[in-house]
Amino acid sequence: MKTLKETPCGDTVTVTRLGGEGAVKRRIMDMGLTKGTTVYVRKVAPLGDPVEITVRGYELSIRKEDAEKIWVE
Repeated sequence: MKTLKETPCGDTVTVTRLGGEGAVKRRIMDMGLTKGTTVYVRKVAPLGDPVEITVRGYELSIRKEDAEKIWVE
């Protein structure tokens, strides 16, 4: 398995597990990133932060440290 941070641009992946605890995990889930959700990686900023994704029909930018807590396949 790999994290969302390690996913290259243009790939479509499925969320398998969420890391983090408490408020961080809750915030990730509130953004629509839950187990089984399909995510398309649109682009990654030149320095890797933030990562721009499409999830559930809308565009979302997430920080690199949050992307490390989202496991995908």
